Amino acid sequence: MDVRESVRKGLVPLPAIGTVTHNANEVPRFIVEIDDRQVEPICAYLGELALADGSPLTSKSYAYDLLRWWRLLALLDVAWDRAGRGEVELLVGWMRSATNPQRRRTVAGRQAGSVNLRTGKQALRAGYAPSTINHQLTVLAEFYDFHRLFDRGPQHNPVPVPQRRREGLAHRSPMEPVPGFRRAPLRQKMPKRAPRSIPDALWDELFASMGNDRDRALLAFYVSSGARASELLELIGERVDWGCQQIWVVSKGSRDLSMIPGSPDAFAYLARYFDVFGTPGPAERVWRTMRGEPRPLTYWAMRRVMQRANEKLGTNWSLHDLRHTAATRMATDPALTLPEVQTIMRHRHLATTEAYLQPRVEELHDKLQEHFRRSRSKPSYVAGYQAEDITTVFGE
Repeated sequence: MDVRESVRKGLVPLPAIGTVTHNANEVPRFIVEIDDRQVEPICAYLGELALADGSPLTSKSYAYDLLRWWRLLALLDVAWDRAGRGEVELLVGWMRSATNPQRRRTVAGRQAGSVNLRTGKQALRAGYAPSTINHQLTVLAEFYDFHRLFDRGPQHNPVPVPQRRREGLAHRSPMEPVPGFRRAPLRQKMPKRAPRSIPDALWDELFASMGNDRDRALLAFYVSSGARASELLELIGERVDWGCQQIWVVSKGSRDLSMIPGSPDAFAYLARYFDVFGTPGPAERVWRTMRGEPRPLTYWAMRRVMQRANEKLGTNWSLHDLRHTAATRMATDPALTLPEVQTIMRHRHLATTEAYLQPRVEELHDKLQEHFRRSRSKPSYVAGYQAEDITTVFGE
């Protein structure tokens, strides 16, 4: 079996060359280096992305995607400006088949892709998710489009994108729904799943498994504010408004400073956390580690908190399920309108908020059990008809 076939089947790892380094407040915000030398084509593109006011998180994810591409090209011994659709197909094949090293742990005894009977959620598969593959293709397409403006790279973009789709999306208002098009070549089919919120009984169980007031406060804020995981973890001391029971977070996409509410319970647990571990300064992170020298609590550390709870409870909840839970509770509250929930959740389209009106499977299960327990109603007929005549016409 030759190298290309081995790559397509995910049988060989990509060479562990290159690093992504944070460049502080410089342009680009992240740089990719191989053998202590900057990869100029990547850094030039990331610089353009930063100058266009792209999110730092976007720059970081693009940097890692391009580094993955560079590693594949190094394995195939192909220059970046000589790559074609064949190499892109190999990358897609590799990502579909290879094991994702960043895949989170699963509860012992559960196979990847199996369904957790307690939560109803499918365990993540060992490979890369379809959304990750599609994101990789988007990054490569934009990277080569950028260099074609300066007459660099291949004459044709190696990532296939139908011209009709490109023209249809080029001048679309971001406030309008995305028009429907057939999937572009190599793009993966995205499964459409209803938002998975945590039922009340399982939520109480998850909350009780938290071992300290910091983690209880975090979960209480997540489920009452609907904040994204990274947004809440970046909260600093001066953005906690005790009087109005609200906090200010930097939105993940727009990077705007947004006010979001918090429940009284969340602020009560936050106060207890501060009483034990100290109140942070105005510019200091609110959420800190509790062992050794205090450090800002990272996303990976908070995810590990959830993993420990899942291992204990036999569940597979994620941090994003907490946001789904908050949105579901608000959307099903008759005192709140959908536009109000949309505002709190900071959804761009109302259709995103409407998805949370779909009944949960657990609720349907309870109603169906009541339906099964009810006796079947017997048909009745207008008085005056003989039973023998009814039997003759309608049968037994």
